[in-house]
Amino acid sequence: MSPPSARLQTKPVITCLKTFLFSYSLIFWFTGVILLAVGVWGKVNLEFDLLLTSDKGTNAPYVLIGTGAAIIIFGLFGCFATCRGSPWMLKLYAMFLMVVFLAELVAGISGFIFRHEIKSVLQGVYNKAESVYSGKGNEDLDRIQRTLQCCGEKNYTSWANTDYFKKEGIPKSCCNMTAGVNCTSAELKDLNTAASVVYQRGCFSMMTTTLEANLGIIAGISFGIAFFQLIGIFLACCLSRYITNNQYEMV
Repeated sequence: MSPPSARLQTKPVITCLKTFLFSYSLIFWFTGVILLAVGVWGKVNLEFDLLLTSDKGTNAPYVLIGTGAAIIIFGLFGCFATCRGSPWMLKLYAMFLMVVFLAELVAGISGFIFRHEIKSVLQGVYNKAESVYSGKGNEDLDRIQRTLQCCGEKNYTSWANTDYFKKEGIPKSCCNMTAGVNCTSAELKDLNTAASVVYQRGCFSMMTTTLEANLGIIAGISFGIAFFQLIGIFLACCLSRYITNNQYEMV
């Protein structure tokens, strides 16, 4: 057993570690709150999201909600374990952080490696959404075209192969409002005349170009968040070891 003087010398170290780990756990908990909020917001307000037009829809909001809830629970657990000074709780907390780190690392690497396959899948989903467009109940594509000021997958001519174009022409959401034009039904039904009144840029190409242009930034942020877990693992393991070796008990 360590002498009292040795235990007294380690108390400031343990207090310092507990302060840092508690602060870390609060930040970790707050990230869970953000993920949960984004997931709920996405589920409630993102009906216009492209993936929702597919038959299978998207599970992204549910993934965010589940991940956020788990992080909130373990973030609170980490705060409790830190205050309690329990070695086994701290080790369990470190194990959870390690699992989160590995999951984020694998997800980031997989997303980068299979980015072209993911792009192809999303393109197929976009084509599906465009082909089943009816003008009613398809506000998702209309909002995308108005917001991004684009028209069609590749450009406005992409609508030529759809059933909607044969009946109604190009959707009015493609009308180039920035140019101050007023699209008529006759103009939208003719590709030649529509060229002067609709947006020229394709929506899917715009989205993917923007994503690829910022891929480095996205990857850097993703790996930064993943390696953030290593700080918590290090602090939890160090605190657990100090408490175990010095028989420190929280009074």
